[in-house]
Amino acid sequence: MGIRTGAQFLDKLNGMRPHLTIDGEVVSENLTEHPAFHGVARTYAKLFDMQHDPRYEEQLTYTSPSTGDRVNASFLVPRTKEDLARRRAAMQVWAEYSNGFLGRTGDYMNSSLTALAAAKAFFSQADPVFGERIQSYYEMCRERDLLATHTLIPPQANRSVSGSEQLGGQLAARVVEERDDGVVIRGARMLATIAPLADELLVFPSTVLRGTPEDAPYSFAFAVPNDAPGLRYLCRTSLHNGGSHHDEPLASRFEEMDAVVVFDDVFVPDERVFMLGRPELCNQWYSDTGAAALMTHQVVTRTLAKSEFFLGLASEIAATIGIEGFQHIQEDLAELIRNVEIGKALIVASEAQAEPSVDGVMLPHWPTLNAARNWYPKASQRYPEIIRTFCASGLMALPGEADLEVAREDIEMYLQGKSLTGPERMRLFKLAYDASITGFAGRQALYEYFFFGDPVRMAGALVNSYDRAPLRERVRELLHRDD
Repeated sequence: MGIRTGAQFLDKLNGMRPHLTIDGEVVSENLTEHPAFHGVARTYAKLFDMQHDPRYEEQLTYTSPSTGDRVNASFLVPRTKEDLARRRAAMQVWAEYSNGFLGRTGDYMNSSLTALAAAKAFFSQADPVFGERIQSYYEMCRERDLLATHTLIPPQANRSVSGSEQLGGQLAARVVEERDDGVVIRGARMLATIAPLADELLVFPSTVLRGTPEDAPYSFAFAVPNDAPGLRYLCRTSLHNGGSHHDEPLASRFEEMDAVVVFDDVFVPDERVFMLGRPELCNQWYSDTGAAALMTHQVVTRTLAKSEFFLGLASEIAATIGIEGFQHIQEDLAELIRNVEIGKALIVASEAQAEPSVDGVMLPHWPTLNAARNWYPKASQRYPEIIRTFCASGLMALPGEADLEVAREDIEMYLQGKSLTGPERMRLFKLAYDASITGFAGRQALYEYFFFGDPVRMAGALVNSYDRAPLRERVRELLHRDD
């Protein structure tokens, strides 16, 4: 089959029967027509269509080694540095289309599956059958062009104890029965972004497990279809308020839904179980397989596109209302320029220093990517603040698209900018509003800040994993030099 079209993607979604709860309503069919999912579903459909567009086909796809069909380039197993650059070029196309506002485009989890499918040495520590299963699953996703999301952490009932201890162990998703042909899962997980739109849900190892016998039921990796029996999603309220592309230019296109996942005795057949009952290996799932490296490579490509968007937006606002010459405005623009160039440098450096894994997979340099994922979440919090500073009260007195029908002359006269008409400036400021003030903007800021987890814990992990011994040795050597 190979790459799907947008229409095929939407038809597949409408043919599924997930259990979605949102705003007091249970949605289980034709979900792409629901107001909460309609806009973003069509944005994702556009991403699938781009694979067939002659302008992007060569970047976004490659030839499947097993069928000869065109498949998405995020499934390409990188064996050379050129392959890494090839994957990044593909990821960049989608990232620039969404300007980085879609955090769960297919290439994110595809990158994880690609690394895992090639990590034979890792799975051989448990049972080679797990590696064979995930290889088969990866090939199925590649050949059917499936969209996967994932869920990672236990709900926040009592964060002072581990997930296996919350509510006496009854809260977090866990194995409650092992059968001859699979396992039964009960409990809950957070946070499944785009869950309503996904074909598949990947349930990969959670936050660090202690490795005790009590942790074994919480130690697993598996995949289920999005409408598996017993699977339920508790969706938050949509952050798209029903406005047009004019009034809600970002939310109407890119409002990815987040959900809590409830497993009500969900059966997972053996062929979809990729790890079971090995806490120590589950703790190494991302690091030792290369999944973290390929996933983060995708993330820094996406966040670079987002940094570029905010630099472009801030620059357009500054030119439109004539504030470019003010020094405090230039200082903020310089900050955005620095962040764009830092993002570019980190991507290139990670590829330039790439090395092959024990399985021959060319992985981007992890210390560089680790620095990137520690830097961006905090740096990006300034972006909406800068937009608010530039626009100031202009964001507070902003008519809507419907007002053009009844007050066009006033809008043209009193809302014009230095280089734009009143209606044009209004549309630009609506974009600024959606990027800096709305609920959509707030969720984006929170999402980026905690994308990889608690920044404090991430900082600790960075310090503990970074090899500082050679630098300390240089200092000690200088202390003892007598020249």
